[in-house]
Amino acid sequence: MFKASSNLFKTLLIIAIFFISCSKDDENAAGYSESFVNLNTHKLRAYNVNIKSKYLVVCESGLGDGHESWMPSGKKSELVNLSSAINSDILIYDRGGYDKSGIDNEPRNINTLRRELEAVIAQYADGRKIVLVGHSLGGMIVRDYAIKNPDKTAAILFIDPMHEKYNNPDAGNILYDAMVKAYGINYGPTRETKEIAVDIAYGASLPVLPNVPVVVLTSMKLDKNNNAADEINKLNREKWFQAHEELGNGLTDFTHIATVKSGHYIHHEEPALVIDNIKFLLSKLP
Repeated sequence: MFKASSNLFKTLLIIAIFFISCSKDDENAAGYSESFVNLNTHKLRAYNVNIKSKYLVVCESGLGDGHESWMPSGKKSELVNLSSAINSDILIYDRGGYDKSGIDNEPRNINTLRRELEAVIAQYADGRKIVLVGHSLGGMIVRDYAIKNPDKTAAILFIDPMHEKYNNPDAGNILYDAMVKAYGINYGPTRETKEIAVDIAYGASLPVLPNVPVVVLTSMKLDKNNNAADEINKLNREKWFQAHEELGNGLTDFTHIATVKSGHYIHHEEPALVIDNIKFLLSKLP
């Protein structure tokens, strides 16, 4: 989802995508581990909690957000607590060019990001099906993964996901110019932003999701960020909701929840809502 334009845009951009620079604690968190996924051209840093559950929950972050989007204090115990709350193994990672993850020269479009997600999952899945959780840009990445890997996908939770029926390619160009000015052209999120117009066209070409349980959480809060996003995308909250509603096309188990209590970062402002819906999806699985 894109943020505001002009001065407001630049201010919100920094707030929305700047990494939270908290140091990790030194505690020995049970089940927690960190490792690299070797893609030959570069390595991606992954973080997981393994309690040997039947399914693996994989969280994909939004544009500009590293793994700490899912553990904002940077403490290992946060990921362990999340795993305990949902009673499941959980995996998060940094995409190319974020934090400790390397990056190659390929265009950082959805097709590339989905292939990298496939490699990360392959290293940790151990034959299990995946419950995908995708926020913002991450929503389109997990959507593409599910479509390309229906036999590996058990369920999907979308958290305010990017969608081609709302997001405007011109807004992506504005965001890219701001990213280049602030962080340079080789910064991972900058290179992802460069491909936004391509991603929107790609999203429009995707078929319907595989027929698995799907929940979509949509922010309808009229806060500054959402108002600015509506302005830059030249649409409104109702169009945002309608775009997300289309993710249910062809599905027999689809739940769409609107919230006015939190903005774009629903997993930060209403973590219980996210946890409850991951548990809800897991409860549907055999």
